[in-house]
Amino acid sequence: MRCDHRTVALTAVLGGLLLGALDFVWIKWVPYPFAELGNSTATWAVAAFTFGCLVRSGPVRSALGAAVLLVVAVPSYYLTATLLQGDDPAVVWAPTSLLWMAFGVVAGVVFGVGGDWARRDGVRRILGTALPAAVFFEEAARFAGRARDPAYPPGAEWNVAIDVALGMLAVALVGGSHRRRALALAAALPIAAVIFVGFAVAGR
Repeated sequence: MRCDHRTVALTAVLGGLLLGALDFVWIKWVPYPFAELGNSTATWAVAAFTFGCLVRSGPVRSALGAAVLLVVAVPSYYLTATLLQGDDPAVVWAPTSLLWMAFGVVAGVVFGVGGDWARRDGVRRILGTALPAAVFFEEAARFAGRARDPAYPPGAEWNVAIDVALGMLAVALVGGSHRRRALALAAALPIAAVIFVGFAVAGR
C-alpha cells in the first residue's frame, strides 16, 4: 500500500528520532567490534534505503522522506548524548553537526531513491539492490586501509568481515532471484569504488 504525504512525513520524522537515539545507545553499550555499526555511514545509508523500500511512495517522496529521516537523526543523536551522559547540547548546531545534516540530505536522496528502485523492475531494480551492498563494501575497504595503519587500534579485520557479510546479506534479502542477486553484486563493486572516491575527496 502506498503512503500519503502526511504518513511519509510522520514516518520520516519519527524514524529519524528513533535512528539517532538508538544509534547513540548502540555505540555506548554494544561491545566492539559490533559497536562500530552505530558509528557507521553505511548503517545510516541503509536506514534511508530501507525507508524508501518500505514506504512504497514513489522516488520523489522516498527521496525527500529519507533525507528528512537522516537530517532529524543527527540532532536526535546529540540530544540523546546530552540526556544520557551530559554532553553539551550546543553541539546540536555546531558546524560539524550541520555538515552531517548536509551529508544526510545527499545520502537520503540517493538511498531513498535506491530503496524505491529496489521495488521496481529492470535496471533500476538491479541498481537499487546494489546500493546497500556497495555502501557496506566501501566501508569495508576503508576498514581494510585502517588495518594496515599502525595509528589505528588492532581489530579492524573484524569490521571488514562484518561489513562484507552485511553487504552480501542485503543483496540476498532484497535481490529476489539468483540472477538479480548476481547482477546486483557485480554492480555493487564499481558503485562502492565511486563512494570510496567520494569520501576520499571529502576527506572522510
